[in-house]
Amino acid sequence: MKKQGEIVNAMRIEESIQALELYVDSREITSLLAAMKVLKTDPQNDTYFESMENAFDNLGIEQGAVLTYAPYLSVLLSEALFKD
Repeated sequence: MKKQGEIVNAMRIEESIQALELYVDSREITSLLAAMKVLKTDPQNDTYFESMENAFDNLGIEQGAVLTYAPYLSVLLSEALFKD
């Protein structure tokens, strides 16, 4: 879930999508890319954010590649990455 007051920047989401499509095998991250594209249409929608977060959580080892080429996601997901 988004941190209270977190503002998702649609332009930075789009930049992240482009970088991921260029540098990461998109077959491995199809669900994440789809969720990010939906989130970009309504960046403040908590349901869309949770879908993106869940898609990221289900990536397994591909999470490292995603965070390498789309560091903005680490900002958005930092709360989820470091929860107990």
